Amino acid sequence: MLSPELGARSMQRREFITLLGGVAAAWPLAAQAQQPSMPVIGSLSSLAPGPAAHQVVAFRQGLSEIGFTEGVNVVIEYRWADGQYDRLPAMAADLAGRRVAVIVASGGEPAALAAKAATSTIPIVFVIGGDPVKVGLVASLNRPGANITGVTLLTNSIEAKRLGLLRELVPNATTLAMLVNPTFPTAETQVSDAQVAARTFGQQIHVLNVSNERDFDAVFASLAQLRADALLVSSDPFLNSRRDQIVARVAQQALPAIYEWREFAAAGGLMSYGTSLSDTYRQVGVYTGRVLKGEKPSDMPVIQPTKFELVINLKTAKTLGLTLPSGVLSIADEVIE
Repeated sequence: MLSPELGARSMQRREFITLLGGVAAAWPLAAQAQQPSMPVIGSLSSLAPGPAAHQVVAFRQGLSEIGFTEGVNVVIEYRWADGQYDRLPAMAADLAGRRVAVIVASGGEPAALAAKAATSTIPIVFVIGGDPVKVGLVASLNRPGANITGVTLLTNSIEAKRLGLLRELVPNATTLAMLVNPTFPTAETQVSDAQVAARTFGQQIHVLNVSNERDFDAVFASLAQLRADALLVSSDPFLNSRRDQIVARVAQQALPAIYEWREFAAAGGLMSYGTSLSDTYRQVGVYTGRVLKGEKPSDMPVIQPTKFELVINLKTAKTLGLTLPSGVLSIADEVIE
């Protein structure tokens, strides 16, 4: 039988061992708690994931240039509106509620405006086609102010240039048509610019509105009845996300058409004129990485494109029986054969 003194010492030893074991067991948890968690990027897009796949690749490339790799030291939460702009406010609010480190609003003005309405504190990096000052996103291009900056593609301001290029390929066209999504914030400006350009040629341009899947049958039936000689497809994320469908329907009517992105020409469209989406989204990835490293959007100038690319699908031109002017071919940045 232990003496009272030895019994007390034995109990103290057991308590010490128990305490030591508890501390040792807590070490991994404490170490884990001290490790910094990965920042989360909230990706808010007006597009659908399929058509935007190459843009995601380019965005990740830009991030990697700054030292961030998805799944390694950064997490990306994706939200896709699939061309349904009315879904964007709730998606933006959800991302803001999750307190992500930065929101990347892509696919045009609707996503950027929804993100701005959802938060005034979380940094936002946008991709739009028009003037971010005009639509109220930033105070100025050089000094955006507040919590937002990004890239403008200026695609919404070159409808007149696209129409001029289309007329060079189809100089005898008498009836021109334009496919437009009237719910897109800059649709009115795009139509106005195209109409002014058409009047300089002494022509009118017939506007055909499409804003959802249900409109396509009626719109292309109207296009056939119109007997249009050429088609201008306006800049719009919804139309971009349906590019394969649009290119296929245009081909059924054997109609020369011009689009905004190279991806339309690669899918079989006659020609495209606009900026490079891949390079643009790479730049967005770089900007996002810089924000994650602590730079303030208010001090980061809005990036503007310095180069526009003309892409011509020669195979489609031959199918349509078009003889391409040497002047147009000489200025083409890419000819798809």
